[in-house]
Parts: sequence; C-alpha cells; structure tokens
Amino acid sequence: MTTDQSAAGGPQPADAPGAEGAADRAAKKPAAGGTGPGSGTGARETDGRTTDAGRAPGKAADGTSADGTSADGRAGNGGSGTDRTTSGKAERGRAESGNTAGSGRTAEAKAADGENADGTSADGKSVDGGSGRDKSDSTAAGKSGPGNTADDKTADDKGGSAETADGKSGASGTDGAKDGSGRTDGAKDGSGKSDGKDGSGKSDSRDGSGKTAGDKDGEADPFAAFAPAPEPVPTRVRRIGRAIGRGLIHEWTLATVGSLLLAVLLTWPTLRYPRHTLPQDYWDPSLQAWQMAWSGHILLTNPAQLWHANTFFPESWSFAFSDTLLGYAPAGMLGTGPEAAILRYNIIFVLAHALATLGAYALARQLGAGRIGAAVAGVSYAYAPWLLAQAGHLHVVSNGGIPLALAMLARGHGYSLRHGYRPEHRRVGWVYAGWSVAAWQLSLGFGIGLPFAYVLGGTVVVAAVTWFLRRWVIRPEKRPFGLQLFQADLVGGALFAAVGLLMALPYFRVAQLHPQAERSIDDISMFSPPAIGFFTAPAESRVWGSLHEGARATLPWHPEMTLLPGFVLYALAAGGLFFSVWKLRHRLLLLAGVVVTMVLAMGTRFFDGTFTYVPLFEHLPGWNGLRTPGRLMLWTTLLLGLLAAGAVSAFAARVREISAERIPSWPSPGLRLATLVPLLLVIVEGLNTTPHPVVPPQPAAMRTVDGPLLVLPSNQSLDQPVMLWSTSRFQDVVNGGSGFIPHQLDEVRRVTAAFPDQTSVDYLRTLGVRNVLLMRDQVRGTPWEITIDAPVDGLDITREEIGQVVVFRL
Repeated sequence: MTTDQSAAGGPQPADAPGAEGAADRAAKKPAAGGTGPGSGTGARETDGRTTDAGRAPGKAADGTSADGTSADGRAGNGGSGTDRTTSGKAERGRAESGNTAGSGRTAEAKAADGENADGTSADGKSVDGGSGRDKSDSTAAGKSGPGNTADDKTADDKGGSAETADGKSGASGTDGAKDGSGRTDGAKDGSGKSDGKDGSGKSDSRDGSGKTAGDKDGEADPFAAFAPAPEPVPTRVRRIGRAIGRGLIHEWTLATVGSLLLAVLLTWPTLRYPRHTLPQDYWDPSLQAWQMAWSGHILLTNPAQLWHANTFFPESWSFAFSDTLLGYAPAGMLGTGPEAAILRYNIIFVLAHALATLGAYALARQLGAGRIGAAVAGVSYAYAPWLLAQAGHLHVVSNGGIPLALAMLARGHGYSLRHGYRPEHRRVGWVYAGWSVAAWQLSLGFGIGLPFAYVLGGTVVVAAVTWFLRRWVIRPEKRPFGLQLFQADLVGGALFAAVGLLMALPYFRVAQLHPQAERSIDDISMFSPPAIGFFTAPAESRVWGSLHEGARATLPWHPEMTLLPGFVLYALAAGGLFFSVWKLRHRLLLLAGVVVTMVLAMGTRFFDGTFTYVPLFEHLPGWNGLRTPGRLMLWTTLLLGLLAAGAVSAFAARVREISAERIPSWPSPGLRLATLVPLLLVIVEGLNTTPHPVVPPQPAAMRTVDGPLLVLPSNQSLDQPVMLWSTSRFQDVVNGGSGFIPHQLDEVRRVTAAFPDQTSVDYLRTLGVRNVLLMRDQVRGTPWEITIDAPVDGLDITREEIGQVVVFRL
C-alpha cells in the first residue's frame, strides 16, 4: 500500500477516503483560498449538508475532500479550525469508542450523515452530537494521532470546548456563517467529519511546511498580549529578602516589638539615665543589682562559691538570704562595677515588663482569644496598678515566665479553651520549651516561683486525672497522648523538679542556721491586706494615686496592701462573664480562680485564714517562707485578664460580622477604633509616677581598699548600696541587706557603735576584719559624728583619708 503525505503532515493510506495526490489537490484548490461558508458552488443545502449527486466519491461538492479539508489543507469552514452547532440541532448518539487513523478502514458503507453501520465516522471516531457543538476528535488523553506534532493536540477534549493549536474551539465561537438549519456551513462533509479534520482524525491541517493555516496568514493571537507574564525565578538573595520580610510582619514579631516599645514607654524614665538612677528607690534595687552581678562574676571565676557570697562576712550561704535572681546570671557576666550593675538592672527591669506582656499575650492567644483581647490580657497583667508599688522588687516584676511557660505547655499538648484537646496539634518541642521556661522562672526566686510550682503541679495532676476519666470511665473515647509527649513531660518535669530542689537546699540550710529567718503567723498577719486593698491604688498610679490617698492611710502597710488590678480590668472581666468567646463552664472556672486567689491574697484577714491561708502555711513545704500574701494577686490579675480577653475577643468578632454585612465589607473607622478602646483604657490605667532616685556614687576607697572590710554607719538601707559598691572587686564585706538580719551582723552593729575603741577593734579583729571605712557624709546624728576624728594612739591601728571616707586599717 502506498502512502501520501496528507495536508496535515501525517502519513495517509492510499486507499483512505479523501486521500489524493498533491497534484489533484493543487488542481482542485479554490481560486479564493478554498470554499468558505456560503460559497458552496454546485452544491445544494438542505439540512446543512452538501448533497450534490454529481461529486466524485470521497470529495465534497464545495471543493473539500471527503475528510472535511480543502484541497490546500485548510479547514472547509474558512480556516477557523472549529465548528459550532446551534442549541436546536438534533443530538446524535455517542459511539463507545473510535478507531485510530490509518488503521485499515474502508470508505464504503457510509451513511448519508457520514456514519458507518457501527455508529462510527469514516475515520473511526465516534460521532458526538449530544452537546449541540461539534467536538474535536483528539483522543481522551488529549494526544494527536500518529505522525502529528505537539501542536496538533487539543487542549481539552470536553464537549464543545476543545481547543486546537491555531485557534479556539467552537466553545468560543466560529467564524463561519450558519445556514438556515442552525449548522455552520461546511460543518460536516459526506463522511460526517468536522471541518479541519482529515481522514486520520487529525485537527488543524498543515501544509507541506508544517505551519498551520493561522501561521501561514501571519496572524498572531490578539489575546496573547493580555496573558500574564511569566514570573521570573527569584534569586537566592531575593528569596532570603522575602523570608525576612515575612518574618518582620509576622504576628509574633509584631507582638514582641510592640511589647518592647510599650515597656520602654510605660517604664519611662527608667532608660533616661540608666547608669545612675534606679526605679522606686535605691535600696532593694541596689541589692538585686548586686545579686545579678555576683552570680555572673562567681560563675565565671569560682562556681563552687556561688552560695557563699562576698557580703555578710563571715556568714556562709549568704547568697540564699533572699531571692537570688539566679536566672539572670548570664546578664551578670557582662560588665563590671556599680555603673554596669545599675545599667544591667534597668535593662532587665524594662525587659521583664516586656516579657510579662508577651507571655500573657501568648497564653491568651493559645487559649483562643483574638489579637486585641490577648493584648488586653498582656497589658493588664504587666501594668496592673498594684504592680506599680512593686517596682523596687525585680523578683516580683519578673513574672513573665509564668504565662509564657503555661502557653508553651498548652501549645505542646494541643490544648485551648475554645477547642479543647486536639491530639493532631501536639508538639513535643513546645513541651520541652515550656518546662525549660518554667524552670528558669523558678530560678529567679521562690517568692513568685513557689506558688507557680504548686499551681503547675496541681494542673498536671488535674489534667492527668481528667484525661484518664474521659479515656476509660466517663464517656470512654479514644484520646491519644503519645509516648513522645509522655517522655517530654517526664523529662521536663524532672528538670523543673531538679532546679527547684537544687534551689531549695541552700534555703533549707539557711533556715537551720538562722531560725529567725522563718516566718510566723504574726508576720503574715502584719502584711495581710483587708478587702478594701483590692480597690485601692498605690501612690505611684498616675490615674488613681492622689485620689486614693485617704484609703491608703487606713492600711497598716500600704506598699504591700494596695492591690487594685484596675477598674477597667474589673469591668471587662465582669462583662466577660456574660459575653465572651469562652464557654460558660470555662468562664465559671476562671471566676472561681479569681475568688480563690483573692481570698488567699488576704492572708489571715479572711476569717483569720483558718481554712484558707493557714493550712497552706503549716503544711505546704516552703510556704512558711513567704512573707507577703498580697503578691498572690498576680494570679488574680492573670485570671481577670483572661476573662477580659474573652469579652474583648467576642466584641471584636461581632465588629467583623457587622463589617461583613456592609457594602463594601470593610469596617468603618469608628468600629475599628471601638475595638481598641478597651486596650487604650487598660494602658492609661497603667501609667505611673514612679520615682527614679540617683544612686549614691561609689566611694573611691571601695575600689582600692582590700577586704574583709566594714563600712560604717551600717543599717538595712545603708548596707544595700554598699553591696552594690563592692561589685568592682567583690572583696568580702561585713555589710549586707536581706529579708532578715543575721545575729552576727546585728552584733557587729551593736559593738561598733563606739568605734574606734579597743573593744570594737578587738572584736573586729576576731572576726577577721582588716579595714573599716567611715563615711563622713553619713555620720551626722550618729555617735561617729564625734569619734570620727578621735585619736587612735594606743589602738594599734592607722587612719587614712580617701576623699570623704576615713579608712582605719586594723
């Protein structure tokens, strides 16, 4: 069998219907570029098909071959390559499958509509008339027949939407005119094939050069200019830049930066003169600045002596005389001297507020609050008015690890208040991180860390019991936990317990050596606030300070009894009981927590604490070391903040719903501002008037005189700056300030009241003291105002003036 090259460029059987030589095709080529719709010379139109009885077998009367192509290879419908039928055209049945082109088909037994007896067209394809549009005859996979190039594939073989390489299918309209029957002229030839198809079922006939008809006309697709330009592949630098950009606008980046900026503003002017001033006063802050400096210094030089500090000489375990802020030791490794210690303290003071804001924000978000609601929780937790009175106690202000650890643990366990326990959201890494942050928080001190340890332990027990009951007893259901998560809790809990035990051992030793360090019920009663304290602001509150002066006057010890968390917070929390994103049972649990913590914060003021605080004081290990019950208000503030976050989140969600109903769906400025009002009110209520006194400068003698030494005069408030002054050389000093006075130091102060005399000199030599520094600017009104210039003959000591300090060398 000989083959000819068809107009479409593919091999054709010589006996295939419509197969001709190139000379025949050239002879039959129309003068005007082929017969288009409506030309039909010598043909009659009845129902849209040509019926010229005088045409040769295999050829249409309009000059097209039997396969529907013109003599020059163009489609018989004028070169559009697509056919469209009207919706009123009678549908023809679809054959099950069609044969491929050039597979030995014969041309006989064609029906008048171009179909074989088996329902297939002359080219072996099934005839599809069900859609009202002629479909392209490409295969189901969209591939062309043998010999076709990639351009001969159709883009889609769905009915009425096939697209050839040189033009759109009938779905987008044809260029040929329609006849009276609604069919396109030349839509079907005698074999029933669509225009633009040859006997092999190929679409878009090509000439000998391989170009399509559209290419030969030199016409480009006019819609190509509207196509989107391909996106260039970004370079590595560009990818890195995009990643950094996404990180900069991430929620947690913005939350961190916002917390830092707010901390700088709301603690101002802490960073105005950070090397010379301290917030609140320079007594306890000087002690805590020394603590950070000492821990950093000794861990670098002699870690074994950590708990045996250079102060309170010759006492041992003196570093455990108060909360240690040991978790800040890495910061203490940077810089030396008093100015570096003051700068370090002020920076940590600001960062502590930022961490408290971020931690409470993270907890509220993890539990299911919205962004603005979580911001309210964070700000109210860090800047509650009652905390303004604690500005001089860094170990109280440093509470951000508590909510942050709880947020991490909740995230690691896949838990939130709004969605409950979701095993698919478990993350072991967050569990390790949560326990690590909890251990770090405990290392800052037991004043805040001990209640946190008991709350965390109780939470673990309650969660484990609840999980067991719901898994095996009450409504048993599969609640997977996972071995890895269990191991993480086991390792993390062991780490937390180990840190707590190692921190507690020195305190137990101090309690044995100094029984007076233990608190009594009478001590607790002295610092227990009455109920009015929960509605009284400290003097440092810019909004309420002056207004509550009369109420503060009725409190026995107002610095620890003014416990107002904020009237705005009270109002938002009360609203959260009725309108909130939290479920009702969760709101009731939060309310119960608020009531319990407030009762415990009252100490012995609530029915003498017989059934509340006193049992904890007598039976919980370490609880008798807590002096001020009012600091439990920290937990009340956190719970009130979560209630408020639920209310504000529900309000913000309602605003979004109202906005969605607007046209356009965008909140008006008034609505957007309304969602920020609660946050702004909480911020305003946290404004302060905290004083920032200048720290007494270090005497030059403290940089040159060796220890052990004693600085006179000596008392609790004067000794704390002396501790700070010792950070240049960390020489041993007898002076020291803490939550209690050791008997040894008390005895030194009593004996040296007449210094310099023989009794005091001999006593100090017995202790190992080598030098005594007497401060001229502090002796007014003391016995040393007279004796500072007394002769020292016969005492076997020398006297030296260094600035405003008289140095006695023993």
